[in-house]
Amino acid sequence: TKQLLDLSHQLGREDRALAILGEGNTSTRLSADTFVVKASGSHLGTLTAAGLTVCRLAELVALLAVQKISDAAVDSALLAARVDLSAKKPSVEAMFHAWLLTLPGVNFVGHTHPVMVNKILCTPHARTFATRRLCPDEIVCCGAEFVLVPYVDPGLKLGQAIRRAVLAYIKRLARPPRAILLENHGLIALGATPAAVLATTFMAVKAAEIYTGAQALGSPRFLSAAVAARIAGRPDELYREKMLGLR
Repeated sequence: TKQLLDLSHQLGREDRALAILGEGNTSTRLSADTFVVKASGSHLGTLTAAGLTVCRLAELVALLAVQKISDAAVDSALLAARVDLSAKKPSVEAMFHAWLLTLPGVNFVGHTHPVMVNKILCTPHARTFATRRLCPDEIVCCGAEFVLVPYVDPGLKLGQAIRRAVLAYIKRLARPPRAILLENHGLIALGATPAAVLATTFMAVKAAEIYTGAQALGSPRFLSAAVAARIAGRPDELYREKMLGLR
């Protein structure tokens, strides 16, 4: 859990404006059957081992297939999924963490509410920001596109919406995403390592700053789809991804 605590502290630094108070959550897979996730109400910047909860993966993934269930029943399921029943209640977003950790190559998940990214996600620009690219490094660290999930209630409905959107992305692009944008909510970064989650998060924030500035100055000059695809597949860029811990 040390790696997860270090990742949480990096994402929770107040000067980075990624998450304040109890915002955001992190997780990592421990085994084929279990994962550890930030407990509800814990603070990323000051998270300790006591603020983490180990849960059974399959039980929370199975919840995403349930169509009708009360909020009280979801709470009960979250509590029942704990390996140690004396541990704190896992975040209500533990359901999407559980499912994302089943994707190939995903060992860590970091969910934050970056100010710069949310400035875009709270506007009609969200779709364009998610699907167009302005700089090569954005492609290297964040992929050729972000997944974009329309706003839904946090919890079960959000987990189901994320699953639908990610599966559609994988079907279309034949690879898992690096990052997911949640309209009017925030960012989810996925990676094999904590370094990958940090790189994707930081680059998404930088991309949001560049996009916002380009829009303010006029019409942004986006990279073409062909150029984006070329960068995403170049051997030297794939090597750089490996060196940055993105693979």
